[in-house]
Amino acid sequence: MPEQEAAAPNRFGVRPGTDSADIDLVNAQGLGALATRMGIVLTEFNRERVVATMPVEGNTQPYGLVNGGAYAVLGETLGSMHAGFLAPEGKLPVGVDINATHTGSATEGFITAVCTPIHAGRSMTVHEIVCTDDNGRRCSTLRITNFYKNVPAA
Repeated sequence: MPEQEAAAPNRFGVRPGTDSADIDLVNAQGLGALATRMGIVLTEFNRERVVATMPVEGNTQPYGLVNGGAYAVLGETLGSMHAGFLAPEGKLPVGVDINATHTGSATEGFITAVCTPIHAGRSMTVHEIVCTDDNGRRCSTLRITNFYKNVPAA
């Protein structure tokens, strides 16, 4: 009996019938021009969470600390990608709100961000993103809300 060919993964690197993404495929496709420029790399991507790293170097403000906007880009990238992963068929996530509270400062090494869904509904999602430094110290906590809109007709 011939072996069945595996179904092609979607734009999030997910093959039908699985609950996790092909990290290598997603990283190879790129996370968007800005995220790529900032050095964001996914290390885990499944139904429960997304984890990524971002270098401090190149993402700092004039005082040498990670720029608050860099945390926002990291959080929006992960939250929006995960919302897309969870999206109902024919729907596309659109960010409608993001906020961040910065509680620490990193000056070297990497930031690790863990994104988890707080609410995953049919019309919107809410995700929390916790960013820590190499010592595990929390530097920023973000929340993003995405609304699902219909995918435009081709």
